[in-house]
Amino acid sequence: MDLGRRERQIMAFIYRQNQATAAEVMEGIEDPPSYSGVRAMLRILEEKGHLHHRRQRGRYIYVPTLSPAEAGRSAMNYLVQMFFSGSAKQAVASLLDLKRADLTESDFDHLSGLIEQARKQGQ
Repeated sequence: MDLGRRERQIMAFIYRQNQATAAEVMEGIEDPPSYSGVRAMLRILEEKGHLHHRRQRGRYIYVPTLSPAEAGRSAMNYLVQMFFSGSAKQAVASLLDLKRADLTESDFDHLSGLIEQARKQGQ
């Protein structure tokens, strides 16, 4: 996860939109840098492999290289390694501590099913 704060902000916007031009990024993020600053950051994100572009009617349209699910798995792996010493158990426990009040009985049932499925696959 080699993204700075502003790069994460831009990527989050592009993921929400599925694609974006530099002008759309400028309009869609809070306190944007200059237009040339946005273009430079898009180029850097492309060099890092997070975006690619296509030309359409003289404009560059930037698209993420990973699906949101793939990007989420990559980010989660980074968080687990960085903040939980690689322990999925500690990461899940932390998420449950943070979001326990937001989870419904159905959510807990679904999570229990996922744990059971992972247990069976691990045998």
